[in-house]
Amino acid sequence: MCDRKIVKITTGGLVLKSTKSFVLAVILTLAVPGEIVLSFFLFNEDGNSTVRNIGWVILWISGAFGWLPIFALRKWGMVPKGESYIHTTTLVDRGVYAIVRHPQYLAGMLIGTSLALVAQHWMVAVLGAIVVLVSFLDTFEEDTSCIEKFGEEYGRYSKRVPSVNFILGITRLILRKSRT
Repeated sequence: MCDRKIVKITTGGLVLKSTKSFVLAVILTLAVPGEIVLSFFLFNEDGNSTVRNIGWVILWISGAFGWLPIFALRKWGMVPKGESYIHTTTLVDRGVYAIVRHPQYLAGMLIGTSLALVAQHWMVAVLGAIVVLVSFLDTFEEDTSCIEKFGEEYGRYSKRVPSVNFILGITRLILRKSRT
């Protein structure tokens, strides 16, 4: 939502804000496809079917958190015509953003977790843990960037809506709606 990683786009490609952002982006770029590919090749057919089914449910949930922000930011983010959905000009706190502040990072964490549960192999689990950790670490930089972009309004929003804990976010949303 806050375009924190992209400083500018040049003919040479994206320019990242910091070395830390670059390193985390490289790690994630390697870990995510690595986990996906290994999930196919190291799939444990003798694994626990209950654990595998939980993994599939989590994978479907991740899809919702991955796609819904695109529609929410386009609808309420006042994105300039012709720009990507991430170039919002106003803080969005409706839709999926009323549940969590970082739904796409959450989607990444859920994908990392779900593939480990589905494949049930230690190498997939290690890459999944890396995906979860790096995605979670990215949320802190995103919060900093959003505070820079939206100021005190984002500070109030962050007190109301959790970063990635969607169970707490749904609970808080229900409580807020029941009070009105």
